Amino acid sequence: MVRKLILASQSPRRRQLLEEAGFDFEVIPPHENAECGICSGETPPELVARLAFQKAQDVAKSFAGDALLIGCDTVAECQGQILGKPVDQSHAKQMLTLMSGRIHHVFSGLCIWRRPDDRYWLEFDVTRLQMDPLEKEQLEDYLETGAWEGKAGAFGFQDGLDWVHIVEGSESNVVGLPMELLGKMLSVAGEDQELSGDI
Repeated sequence: MVRKLILASQSPRRRQLLEEAGFDFEVIPPHENAECGICSGETPPELVARLAFQKAQDVAKSFAGDALLIGCDTVAECQGQILGKPVDQSHAKQMLTLMSGRIHHVFSGLCIWRRPDDRYWLEFDVTRLQMDPLEKEQLEDYLETGAWEGKAGAFGFQDGLDWVHIVEGSESNVVGLPMELLGKMLSVAGEDQELSGDI
């Protein structure tokens, strides 16, 4: 049986990754309240796993029929601080200043929710990165572009920045959807033949 594939996210970057991998899917964003923020005491893996679960569950509640739903959430972490999406330019500057010249990590939680039996699989992925020391003018120029908006950690690796380097882990995870992990989880869900992409 071929199940419909649903992306429970309005992220254009996640949509692009799925399209480039050759998947046929539909986008149904979760409600805003499914993305409630950080709870005290949560580690980055716990946070992204919980939010990925909440997004997939939220869309699954209102979806009838056979489908696999993909919920995902991504944050950066540096020096023990969890860095989500910046609220404004000043916040983005704080994040980038913290990461400047330092190793940091990007975590993504991934939930595959199967309808109609409501089984789900929940995992996380992590990528280790190094950011070059940023000169004041370099930082200000980047902030003025607005490219930091809507991106965990205030930067997008897919933007071709020459001052952020992957040390270890998945590049697609940094963009917002760990495609290698997705492929493994779809296989575990028993859908690898019907929903195979170039992963």
